[in-house]
Amino acid sequence: MLYIVATPIGNLSDISLRALETLRAVDVIACEDTRKSSILLQHYDIHKPLVSFHEHNERQAGERLIGLLRQGKTVALISDAGTPGIADPGFTLVRSAIAGGIDVTMIPGPTALIMALVLSGLPLHSFTFRGFPPRKSGPRRRFLEIDRDSPHTLIFYESPYRIMGLVQDALAVYGDRPAALANDLTKKFEHVERGTLSHLLGYLATVRIQGEYVLVVAGATARAAPVDTNDQE
Repeated sequence: MLYIVATPIGNLSDISLRALETLRAVDVIACEDTRKSSILLQHYDIHKPLVSFHEHNERQAGERLIGLLRQGKTVALISDAGTPGIADPGFTLVRSAIAGGIDVTMIPGPTALIMALVLSGLPLHSFTFRGFPPRKSGPRRRFLEIDRDSPHTLIFYESPYRIMGLVQDALAVYGDRPAALANDLTKKFEHVERGTLSHLLGYLATVRIQGEYVLVVAGATARAAPVDTNDQE
């Protein structure tokens, strides 16, 4: 059996009891970065053989894990944070296991995109998750233009090194739409900045940019003003 196990995106207490039970019971844990995963596993006194499984060795490590599964071993796949396969390695392993007739199940849990969407105050009845945009402005704008006329709320992940560029390009492509920027979710300095894209651009110019970001942008047909509680008493 292959278990896809969601892990905390920041606060270690967000892991589920079922996730802990599964990680303690499996034969092998496949993880994106063994050093980062060891922090979580040691915190909960879990000691299992670890197999490195990341974007640069996905094919080779995946073949090894499928081999273990065919031998009757149980394998849990975790990522550095959140749900494996969501902007992290995992899809190819799940597909290979299914193709090989291997049972696959999932232990659900945290994912940053859902938390950011809910906290954004923007419509959440339909949304499109676009993951990480291209690194350079030209390809990034072409990437954003695909959804320019989409009525769905749009969700993007971005690093602290490129978040300013992403917001700049989003403003150029989408116009000054309602939007929200979530940072350090579940951590001590968790913050969600709400307003318009131009407001977010101004906000980023005044703060120290650090940590991972989730940008949520209203769809093309959105008419409601954004919920902005940042200046309220």
